[in-house]
Amino acid sequence: MCGIVGLYLKNDKYEDRLGELFAPMLIAMTERGPDSAGFAVYGDEVDQGVKLTLRNEDENYDWSALAKEIEAKLNTKVDWFQNSKVAVFKVDIDAETVENYLMENHQDVLIMSSGKSIEILKEVGLPERIVNLFHLENMKGSHIIGHTRMATESAVTMAGSHPFSTGMDLCLVHNGSLSNHNRLRQELKREGIHFETENDSEVAAGYLTYRLQQGDSLNEALTHALDDLDGFFTFTIGTKDGFAVVRDPIACKPAVIAETDDYVAMASEYQALTTLPGIENAKVWEPEPSKVYVWERTTH
Repeated sequence: MCGIVGLYLKNDKYEDRLGELFAPMLIAMTERGPDSAGFAVYGDEVDQGVKLTLRNEDENYDWSALAKEIEAKLNTKVDWFQNSKVAVFKVDIDAETVENYLMENHQDVLIMSSGKSIEILKEVGLPERIVNLFHLENMKGSHIIGHTRMATESAVTMAGSHPFSTGMDLCLVHNGSLSNHNRLRQELKREGIHFETENDSEVAAGYLTYRLQQGDSLNEALTHALDDLDGFFTFTIGTKDGFAVVRDPIACKPAVIAETDDYVAMASEYQALTTLPGIENAKVWEPEPSKVYVWERTTH
């Protein structure tokens, strides 16, 4: 059992309060996932280059030295800030160049996410601890998805917690369990998809990565997932411009969506939505089985 929550803002009315509004939603999922928690926040978009979320196990890691090294070796500019064991690097060159350099020269630095807007932050512990650790309530942005985990398929580790990155500005959170993840993992490995854990949810993330690499749109990739992934699942997928929700054909994993003129919110349980402004007037419904829901901004 796990908990999923998401908040997508239709306009800029609440962008300065995104983290403040989302924090109680994540904490409300504590009973569904006390082992670890995480979230992907979208905002502070870079115009050029890439934004990377990097992690090192040492809280005293010298991020300043790494930034200066990247500037010198790759002849680029780096802006960065630290948040606990994580640092966000804004680099004025393409993602592949930076990622390859880090993988070749700094294998102790884990790349959590890359894109124009996304930052992924996750850790072992109660959701309230993660909220406070990363100062979630101070965060601004356009949308955010989060997850609280009760481990069933694999060990309780930071790497096994959600969200899982699925590509540039893309990530996935999952409630449920897949029955064909071992076979799919082997098939995806043969296609060049890399896995960090034995977590079945990471296989779902890897599957989406592969489908998108094959040229699928997000909607097409999720439609294929309904055919190729066996088991029970509710997925929420974060994109640069919004998020998507899909449930398996049986739809035994709970989900509820609330929509107003200002936002779309989703959660595993309605009680996680009750602190949102205007929730009493929201349109509230349960997403249908095997239906892909997507909300995205088309203009900036």
